Amino acid sequence: MTASEPNRADLGKDPSHVSGMFDQVAAGYDRTNTVMTFGNDALWRAAATRAVAPKRGERILDLAAGTASSSASLAASGAQVVAADFSPGMLAEGRRRHGHLHNLTFVEADATALPFGDDEFDAVTMSYGLRNVQQPKQAIAELYRVTKPGGRLVINEFSTPPGKLFRGLYRFYNAQVLPRVARLAGTNGDAYDYLNESIRDWPDQQTLASWIREAGWSEVAYRNLTFGIVALHRARKPL
Repeated sequence: MTASEPNRADLGKDPSHVSGMFDQVAAGYDRTNTVMTFGNDALWRAAATRAVAPKRGERILDLAAGTASSSASLAASGAQVVAADFSPGMLAEGRRRHGHLHNLTFVEADATALPFGDDEFDAVTMSYGLRNVQQPKQAIAELYRVTKPGGRLVINEFSTPPGKLFRGLYRFYNAQVLPRVARLAGTNGDAYDYLNESIRDWPDQQTLASWIREAGWSEVAYRNLTFGIVALHRARKPL
């Protein structure tokens, strides 16, 4: 595949294919997301930052950080933030935009085999990335491993709107409208075909909450954002 050809990931979620796809959309990723979500992406990011509740002096892992918009939001608190992602293209775009922040570092990382020691972070967070991992339960276990006892987990992920009517409209939008708008925006529309497929295939809120409990996390809870388009999951590592 040449650099000009679109990289099309599928539900097999081969890491090289998914990473390559994100490499190709990195430059326009945030702009396209804002258009696709009618600006809700900023509201969801703010909700996740509040849920993490970063504090100066804490060490926080932002996994699947993408272009590091979420990482920069966390770093504004004064916390030491590690922006980790498996896409070199996304990390390069993140460095270009936010590399001036002295308390933000960038690490290329596989979510299922994190390059960090046990009990390193006061809080760990992952937004819209767990869905792209071949072994999401292993990623949740890795997040548990690198979190300090008493530390916090926040996962923001696309989910299943509980209302039947809205759920139908949402699925129609994802399948029929979203990829077309992405192509008009000059983005790899195939990537947004994959986005729709991965959302449709992803388990509901209760199932993800059960996976988090199975990994050993306590105080597991979630709340829906924007009628359940996304769900904000929270938990704590037992002392």
